[in-house]
Amino acid sequence: MTIILNQVSLSYSIPTESRNSLKDTLIAVTQRKKLYEKRLALNNISMILPPGETVGIIGRNGAGKSSLLKLIAGILPPSLGEVQTKGKLAAMVELGAGFHPELTAYENILVYGRLLGTEIEVMQDNADEILKWANLEEQKNTPVRTFSSGMLARLGFAIATNQNPDILLIDEVLSVGDQEFAEKSRRRMDEMMSTGRTILLASHDLATIREVCKKTIFLEKGNLRAFGNTRDVTTEYEISFT
Repeated sequence: MTIILNQVSLSYSIPTESRNSLKDTLIAVTQRKKLYEKRLALNNISMILPPGETVGIIGRNGAGKSSLLKLIAGILPPSLGEVQTKGKLAAMVELGAGFHPELTAYENILVYGRLLGTEIEVMQDNADEILKWANLEEQKNTPVRTFSSGMLARLGFAIATNQNPDILLIDEVLSVGDQEFAEKSRRRMDEMMSTGRTILLASHDLATIREVCKKTIFLEKGNLRAFGNTRDVTTEYEISFT
């Protein structure tokens, strides 16, 4: 359940300008124009997150919060450095990620579960429980392309937490649903915390971060500005706006 990041950096290749055809690209190459530029999303991040802790991730938009979660989840490979995770991992780092819009809620439960490494027979046995928790029993056979963002959040959270992961990564999903969903999600997170799961929660909601996280990571323009006691780190974050 331990998470180790060793001098991890992540960079993206961004087109220097819009090109609408292969011809435009070939002209740019012959003119020796620079087609892409590197944009650093995370810069030389090192930390050890011990098992059984709930850790917040805060920072302004574009600070690297989602990129950090995607690296830990294995969705993106680091450009430099190494990421190590030990334990079964479930991630909700992008609303609707892992869902096929034309498949029904039930079918997506089976597919999403397989993506998380769970046998399809287990997902079949758990499907009704997942749908009940998400208040989507009547939408069992409805394509998820018709779902609201709140419905997608409930379904994704229900599937991910139903797998009893050792590590749970969450990116702002608690802010998508209604108050009932927020309270149910909080109770389920409390249950996971009480059984020693490791949870990483990226959020702009400092009240939630202060309530549920013992430690917090503060990212600023891809750099690790602070990591430690949540009260101290969130206070430093608030001061950075003044």
